[in-house]
Amino acid sequence: MRARARDSGVVIGRLEPGPLNAITDIPGVLVGQTTVIAGDGPLVPGHGPARTGVTAIRPHPGNLFRDKVAGAAFVLNGFGKTIGLPQVAELGTIETPILLTNTLNVGLCADALVGYMLSEDPGIGVTAGTVNPVVGECNDGYLNDIRGRHVRAEHVLAALRGAESGPVQEGAVGAGTGMSCFGWKGGVGTASRRVKAHTVGVLVVTNFGRPHELTIDGVHVGRELTPPGAPGPSNGAEPPRATEAPAGSIMIVVGTDAPVDSRQLGRLCRRAAFGLANTGSTIGHGSGDFIIAFTSGTREPAGDGEFIDRTLLRDDGRTMAGLFTAAVEATEEAIIDSLFTAETVTGRDGHRREALPVDEVLRLMDGVGRVGRAPRRGR
Repeated sequence: MRARARDSGVVIGRLEPGPLNAITDIPGVLVGQTTVIAGDGPLVPGHGPARTGVTAIRPHPGNLFRDKVAGAAFVLNGFGKTIGLPQVAELGTIETPILLTNTLNVGLCADALVGYMLSEDPGIGVTAGTVNPVVGECNDGYLNDIRGRHVRAEHVLAALRGAESGPVQEGAVGAGTGMSCFGWKGGVGTASRRVKAHTVGVLVVTNFGRPHELTIDGVHVGRELTPPGAPGPSNGAEPPRATEAPAGSIMIVVGTDAPVDSRQLGRLCRRAAFGLANTGSTIGHGSGDFIIAFTSGTREPAGDGEFIDRTLLRDDGRTMAGLFTAAVEATEEAIIDSLFTAETVTGRDGHRREALPVDEVLRLMDGVGRVGRAPRRGR
């Protein structure tokens, strides 16, 4: 198992992480993942090889349809295929677990999620309204037979029913199995930050970036490291060609237990975009960059009545300002962790994504005093 960035001496930001440095530091949040790996060799469209999966995030362990959480979404660049975000934007609530998978599996995963919710709540569509599944994606077609849509209902159900608290597996797992990041092997990453009595946690699926753009804790390591098969570093003499790699995509899920509403969660979503930018992303034309946020600290339970009495954080208070910083830092670290933890994967047609050479990264960062140091102050 490869070490995470912080365990390797790379300390991103100034706030303290939670005990697990994961989205599951938020009380009640559960994560489940199913990895689908089958076959080798040449691509046979629709049949394999498969290098894909699904990741499920449950904001709390109860019935989300009956006990909805405040939610929000922000589309940084809309070159992607998500389900459920218009209703989240309209009503400000999330009423199902959040699923992440590959692009062409969004529909099948949404169908499986609806089936799961119907089995959990016999009142949906009968004595209550219909249900709004939330599913996001990235394109893993470089390594995976994406036309095969190999994530089936049983894989989704296994992720949902197996979701748990505790450490979250990162790298080439679940929805991150076939993903690439900055020309290296990407995947699932997670991190958290504490702000007074509250926690902000982030989980990402990374599938974006050109090799020369990779920046870790302010160090432009991509200018010195080149994945096999990619054009060599320009060393600043000439701008690298825009065609070196596709812009790719990222799914960012931001969770918290702070008492905030949907509008305030939207503000957290937009701050998470700065964490993405800190890693070197320029959010290109073909990039699908979606940020979904929820809080387990603000619920909308089923029931009658005209009013909801809530206590919310002030927008201009110190705690809200800390949550903004936390969203930036946790997003940045989660992305870097997806690279540090991912193992090399060989997929269809012999396509290969190498694991980030962490020893080389640490050597470059140590040369400028960025390894094993105190956290940098401010932004």
